[in-house]
Amino acid sequence: MKKKLALLLSVLLVLSLAIAGCSSTAADPEDDQIRIGASILTQSHPFYVSIKTALEEEAAKQNVAIDVSVADQDLNRQISAIEDFINKGVDAIIITPVDSDGVKGAILKAKAANIPVVTVDIKANDVEVDSHIATDNYSGGMIAAEAMAQYLNGQGDIALITYPEVQSVRDRIDGFKKIAATHPGLTIVTELPGRTRQEAKSASEDMLTGQANLKGIFGFGDDMAIAANAAITERNSNAIVVGFDGLEEARNSVDQDNAFKAVVVQYPDRMGSEGVINAIKLAKGEAVEKEIPVTPGLYIHGQGFVDVKVEDGKVIVNVQ
Repeated sequence: MKKKLALLLSVLLVLSLAIAGCSSTAADPEDDQIRIGASILTQSHPFYVSIKTALEEEAAKQNVAIDVSVADQDLNRQISAIEDFINKGVDAIIITPVDSDGVKGAILKAKAANIPVVTVDIKANDVEVDSHIATDNYSGGMIAAEAMAQYLNGQGDIALITYPEVQSVRDRIDGFKKIAATHPGLTIVTELPGRTRQEAKSASEDMLTGQANLKGIFGFGDDMAIAANAAITERNSNAIVVGFDGLEEARNSVDQDNAFKAVVVQYPDRMGSEGVINAIKLAKGEAVEKEIPVTPGLYIHGQGFVDVKVEDGKVIVNVQ
């Protein structure tokens, strides 16, 4: 009797192990799905809304899982999100950095965990990532300055709205200054930070108050240019605005008869999509390009999209 009971228990044990093995096998396809963590700078700006949408749509198209965390321009929140992705063991991380310098430590932690990192739109400084996808911001700044110069016939005091913590904005400002310097009649008289639309509005008001002869304001993003346009309208100033990003609200504003005359156009949907595609390739151990520059366009009042080229440090564009 005891022998029969032992044999029965042995058979039951074998059957239970077999069932467990079958259950494990059935879960494998889901376990094999690539998982991506993405930390986005903000969702208060349409540009980053477009990036987030593109990330999610491309992930669905590619049948990969994506967890998107919004940092709300808070570096500590972004670092916490990246550390959480590392702890969860995601297969790749996509970042639009809140602070180009401050994100370095979190990226190094991801690299130490052998998790590939892709940056989109904004660079991370002093740390190597696996791929960076962004507008050629320096060339975009050059285009903005040339548009400004042509509208002002190469003469006038101009002001810049900045975001010094973000490398992509620094690049735009540097490109703008390069071309502005080739027009002796243009003088950059002030630079003030404007990280949000409200802050940019206050900065523009201060610029107009402090510089009685101001003829132009460059806003590094749509929100900043729209805010500058509002301030100029309220002050009844004859200054003009050139912006950067070129999403629908900004283009619609450029189409109106107001101070907002031109906007450099980025393609955030393309950048978000490329970010997911590269993250997937990296997760699979495939090679990707280290730098993927996306050339910006230009949209101007009365003409819409116009042809523009950047060659040998010069901008070729005709603003009428």
